[in-house]
Amino acid sequence: MKFYMLILILFLAVVAQSALPQQASAPLTKGQVMDLVKFGMDGAELAKRVKERGIDFEPTDGYLEALRTAGAQDVVIQALREMGPKPLTREQVGKLIAGGVPSERAATLVKERGIDFHPDEQYLESLRVAGADNAVIAAVREAGKTVLPAGTARVNPKDGLKYVWIPPGTFMMGCSPGDNECAKGEKPPHNVTIPEGFWMGQTEVTVGGFRRFLGSSDKVNGLDQILLKEHGPDFNKDWTNENMPIVCVAGAYEYCAWAGGRLPTEEEWEYAARGGSAEACYGKPDEIAWYHNNSGGHAHEVAQKRANGFGLYDMLGNVWEQVSGSRRRGGYWDSYTTDVRVSDRSWMGDYPNTYDTGFRCAWVPINP
Repeated sequence: MKFYMLILILFLAVVAQSALPQQASAPLTKGQVMDLVKFGMDGAELAKRVKERGIDFEPTDGYLEALRTAGAQDVVIQALREMGPKPLTREQVGKLIAGGVPSERAATLVKERGIDFHPDEQYLESLRVAGADNAVIAAVREAGKTVLPAGTARVNPKDGLKYVWIPPGTFMMGCSPGDNECAKGEKPPHNVTIPEGFWMGQTEVTVGGFRRFLGSSDKVNGLDQILLKEHGPDFNKDWTNENMPIVCVAGAYEYCAWAGGRLPTEEEWEYAARGGSAEACYGKPDEIAWYHNNSGGHAHEVAQKRANGFGLYDMLGNVWEQVSGSRRRGGYWDSYTTDVRVSDRSWMGDYPNTYDTGFRCAWVPINP
């Protein structure tokens, strides 16, 4: 009996292996993942394949539920949620060609998923040598026209502050894997797609940037008492340090509109704050944030700590950051580590313009 069971297991393993793409680098399709679940492939092994090869489809809630019904383990569902179809890297495009993926299929993948790099002529020639035909070259060239490297920085001439490019993508919003500090409002984690790239302030809006707003002749009319603490907070008396984040203000919406943008949504803020990381913090708290353990009880000049993967500073700690709606995100200089997490959410409450709350702006246009 044991002999026959061994034969059956080996047979299922062979069948499962045959369901994988012939080209080792080809992303898994919706049908292939479903087949592998039905064939009984070990969940950890299937999750590993998903992470290594990626997928070429959107793992909708309906599809994931169908996988569960077919017997998919939680580790597989989690891997699919974390993946989603992402832009192809220069290495992945090269592997598609060198691995023998049919030209029509390769061109379709490039068009559907896009690319995250600028394809120069030397790279395109390398693709030709590897076997790419004109259809693939044209698809890669066209996809490259709308790509900017993540973290590309430009100065906004209106407020004089730097903004960085945040590329489009899909991420898991809410409680991070392994995070035991999550509150109810951070659950359940769920896939969110940011369909269009945007520009975001590299730092919190500074006193210097806000002074340019107050001194501008084209700022919003009728906005009185925009500076709610005339002589500044104790840690920046009389607003002498222009590199400190601006706090104690009304008019965040108006400032961003004047500068050519708007406040980011919660989804945009968290996507940008993660900087491509799935962790609760994008680095060790002492390295990336001013918070209770290291701040000395006050805010600090912007951009003194390490930036995240998108080149953004102080997304955690220093001052809370107002987002569109009634929330603020990121914690502040006196927060404990329970609040210095990318998924943590706080109500603005009755005091939206206090000494611990600032903001940064987002731009929708391709060029600020």
